[in-house]
Amino acid sequence: MGENKMKSKQGRENFIFVFPALILVAVVFYIPFFMSGYYSLTKWDGIAKKPEFIGFGNFIQIFTADKTFLNAMLFTGKYMIFFVAIVNVLGLLLAVMLVKRLKTANLLRAVFFVPYIMSMIIVGFIWKFIFLQGFNTLGEMTGWGIFGLSWLGDEKLAFVSILIVSIWQAVGFYMVLYIAGLQAIPEDVLEAAVVDGASGTAKFFRITLPLLGGTVTTCIFMALTNAIKIFDIILALTAGGPGGSTYSATLDVYREAFQNNNFGLGSAKALILFVTVMLLTNVVLKLLQSREVEL
Repeated sequence: MGENKMKSKQGRENFIFVFPALILVAVVFYIPFFMSGYYSLTKWDGIAKKPEFIGFGNFIQIFTADKTFLNAMLFTGKYMIFFVAIVNVLGLLLAVMLVKRLKTANLLRAVFFVPYIMSMIIVGFIWKFIFLQGFNTLGEMTGWGIFGLSWLGDEKLAFVSILIVSIWQAVGFYMVLYIAGLQAIPEDVLEAAVVDGASGTAKFFRITLPLLGGTVTTCIFMALTNAIKIFDIILALTAGGPGGSTYSATLDVYREAFQNNNFGLGSAKALILFVTVMLLTNVVLKLLQSREVEL
């Protein structure tokens, strides 16, 4: 009987400590999420007292008459593929180089990681200045035509510019994760591979890379979600231009809701994006986890 009272008392104490956090999460996440779900079924400009209920009208409009959102989703998908592939390959290469006993390894790790802790908006404005002013100066000094290109004014180059800036900003974070994964691999396993006559390349692809399965899964999953949510850098660099060619899905949701004052349609787009992200990340996560090798 006494033990039951102790458990009941401990349960009440735990609830008291957890309750404020539950309230905060509900206010910040769950309540806005369900409200957004309701607004997606309405026509509302954010000013009228009562939204007009229109059912699935917003979703029908999106899938039948809204080419802007479809193009934004296609742009986001293309960006996601390139970003996930390049940032993980570069992050792993940097980790492999910096995990070695180099005198400047710690300094180089800090140099590559510093951009990640900078604000995305600040990074975007810095690179916008570089593309518009810095490249012109470099072009005059070197005479190289590449610096004279319209990096933010051409549709294809604008996409490349966004990709370059986002990878430059994020690669240090993934490098640190891969370094942690490489350092967690037991040395005796690698030494056994060397004793068996494995070359450096064979040891990396047959031993190191499979044992990095958990880290690779984490990095790809995080890169995937971050790529789909891209907003800040595009807003600072191109604001969706030129000609709307660099509108991401999140930027289109923002434009629809807060610039066009169409909160119902914006909420519907946000809900579609949420479902897409949830399904995509779950499928990718299960595929990657099925290929992991346990230590």
